[in-house]
Amino acid sequence: MSFKEKHIKTEYRSLSDNVVKEFYIPLLKDAQLYKRAVGFFSSTALIEISKGLAGLIDNGGKIQLVASPRLSEEDIEAINKGFELRERIIEKALINSFTPPRNIFEEDRLNLLANLIADGRLEIKIAFLENNNHIGMFHEKMGLIYDTHNNIVAFTGSMNETSTAFSHNYESIDVFCSWTTDQDRVNSKERAFTSIWNDYEPNIQIIDFPNVGKELFESYRRSSYDLSIDQREFNYNEEIKAGEKIKLIGPHIPDKVKLHDYQLDAINTWKKQKYVGIFDMATGTGKTFTGLGAIAELYKELNGELAVFIVCPYQHLVEQWVEDIQLFGMKPIIGYSASSQKNWKKRLKDAVISFNLGVKKHFCFIATNATFSTDDIQEQLKKVKGNILLVVDEAHNFGAKHLSETLNPNIPYRLALSATLERHGDEEGTEKLFKYFGEKCIEYSLKEAIDSNKLTPYYYYPLVVNLTEDELMEYKNLTAQIYKHCSKDKRGKIQISEIGKMLLIKRARLVASAQEKILKLAETIENYKTDNHMLVYCGAATLEDPQYIEGEASNEEKRQIDIVADMLGNRFNMRVSKFTSEESAEEREELKVAFAEGKHLQTLIAIRCLDEGVNIPSIKTAFILASSTNPKEYVQRRGRVLRKFPGKDFAVIYDFITLPVSIDEVNNLYEEDIIGIRSLASREIIRMKDFAAIAENSSVADRLITEITDAFKLNDIGGDEYGI
Repeated sequence: MSFKEKHIKTEYRSLSDNVVKEFYIPLLKDAQLYKRAVGFFSSTALIEISKGLAGLIDNGGKIQLVASPRLSEEDIEAINKGFELRERIIEKALINSFTPPRNIFEEDRLNLLANLIADGRLEIKIAFLENNNHIGMFHEKMGLIYDTHNNIVAFTGSMNETSTAFSHNYESIDVFCSWTTDQDRVNSKERAFTSIWNDYEPNIQIIDFPNVGKELFESYRRSSYDLSIDQREFNYNEEIKAGEKIKLIGPHIPDKVKLHDYQLDAINTWKKQKYVGIFDMATGTGKTFTGLGAIAELYKELNGELAVFIVCPYQHLVEQWVEDIQLFGMKPIIGYSASSQKNWKKRLKDAVISFNLGVKKHFCFIATNATFSTDDIQEQLKKVKGNILLVVDEAHNFGAKHLSETLNPNIPYRLALSATLERHGDEEGTEKLFKYFGEKCIEYSLKEAIDSNKLTPYYYYPLVVNLTEDELMEYKNLTAQIYKHCSKDKRGKIQISEIGKMLLIKRARLVASAQEKILKLAETIENYKTDNHMLVYCGAATLEDPQYIEGEASNEEKRQIDIVADMLGNRFNMRVSKFTSEESAEEREELKVAFAEGKHLQTLIAIRCLDEGVNIPSIKTAFILASSTNPKEYVQRRGRVLRKFPGKDFAVIYDFITLPVSIDEVNNLYEEDIIGIRSLASREIIRMKDFAAIAENSSVADRLITEITDAFKLNDIGGDEYGI
């Protein structure tokens, strides 16, 4: 159909018009060529531009796109003063403007765009202003759409290619048609675009889309694409408006989710174990989707008659689960103090009654550990008659006495999810977990995840620091006090009192906040002060610390994070932010977005909150000032640094290794002096070996491990779970 036969308005306003449905889709359906000049390049902008393209693609049409890199003032100054090559800064800007897809529709659109680029049907050029060797940003916003009869529709205005512009802010575009009195305007816009595209325009420089940009898209390309995506997403959004998040047809694996073989094998093993078992999977390898796939399998086996209870440690984890639960066809009752479902207690009570009466065949309830352990929830759980499945995320927490007591023995179907189920220093708690949840259905380690390209490879650099004289004296005093609270049981196993455990925590905080770490950080970060996507981890306490669950940072931790933030921000003029329990969930999300973009935020300084459930895949370089002796904790922290992210080929981890005295000094000590302090070196060696084992540069750490082992004569000692 010719454009002349279509009803085209002279203006579209985002608050009164559905611009995609009323303008782009009808025109592009009969188009053969689409030219766009946009403001800034970003993956979000490209995703929005893809809306309405199905018809153009079906016609064999092509797209020409001009965009500007989003350069910061520092970038422009660096180019203008010749500090860095222009091409390198532009490449970095493109990488920083590429954020991971937020949902399945964005994934599909990136796949579509990647295929168009690969097929030569989407050409992208990068534009920027250059006048007298000074760089500026190109910010033209216009478009031209051609039909097969060479009719042209031109448009210009304030509409930017972001989801915010299309849906939330007040934006408008003006439209001009070549077959009307607007012909001169259309011709003018066409000449302007042609001049820019061919690099004829004075003071505007055009370069081809860099390979690094193509590689970013290529990482999302699949062998085929779905041209019905506009209709699917429109239907989805209409369902949301009608109050339905998705079409609920019960637990099932959605068509767009393809579980890997190792995930399917885990589910099949769980099935063979009569739907009781443990998924022991490294952080970042898809525990949640595997767990939801298991729910779908049991639901099918039981003909849809199933009550599902899911438990997570924290509120933010619950909300992350909720999105995925809905994707898998369930609408959960969300139970915790700040739940958006204010009447969730009544919903649960009604669901249990309806389930018991046979009126409702299925329901799903998700809660935090704290809510699940309350008398109200335990009472409702006991009332459920019929098939119940209990799914516990980060299940190692349920080895603790107060949580293990909530594990109802009458629940027939059970699933534990954890990267490290074994509880450090708590054999009894670990035994309870295995007794209740049964055998492991899968063990998927960090090494396997890296080898199979599920996680990023990494380089590991241990940095040695020593205690000061005052710190060493306090360390020795605390150690002496700890010994007084230790005893041996009948089996010769060391037992430690609650007071002794608190002293261990106090000593761990002393080591974590060692003064020399700040000096070593300053020395090391000097070479990174212009880089982005960095994390400084200051957390010290362990999950066994009762304050941990409450999210209360110790005074030592607060002092360290304040010192680090002040040093990086003021001394090194870096753009930094704290990322702690004191920031709200909304603030954390904003920080994660800014951090991924890399323009206004270079470094996050964190305490604890990356231990469980907080995903920031854009972290590329980590400085771990304080690390636990608990394998579960440092394995989780490492896994979060290794998550995949566009443009991230590898990660770098600097691990601050604390020794009581220097390696040179220990050689001058008497044997009895070494015995009192070498357990600290022994604990650090255990972590170093774990990190180095699968690092790309393991030999670097191996040499240091040998030096420390020989100096402190660590081969001569045994050990215990407390490393006293």
